[in-house]
Amino acid sequence: MPFKAPEVAKCGKCEKSVYAAEEVLAGGLKWHKACFKCDLCNKRLESTNCCEHEKTLFCKTCYGRKYGPKGVGFGGGAGALSMDVGEHLGNQSCAMGNKPSGVNN
Repeated sequence: MPFKAPEVAKCGKCEKSVYAAEEVLAGGLKWHKACFKCDLCNKRLESTNCCEHEKTLFCKTCYGRKYGPKGVGFGGGAGALSMDVGEHLGNQSCAMGNKPSGVNN
């Protein structure tokens, strides 16, 4: 019977092997300590500020901005209203725009 090396888990971000001395568990996957950071702001994560969405890690602030509730009463109010639809977060368009459909500028 030939020698068969044990399977080593792959990092959720870089897809390289993760060994026990450098692993961090989150979202059902193993991560390198250096790869365990927010996908948007690159902030180092800990177990207390880590959120996972579709095998991607975010800090609680970025997760709330990208996937949290939107509108008046959720972190802003009338004084914080803006025309920002979140292009910097990967959003392409807003479902509640004030332009008629079919109009391109």
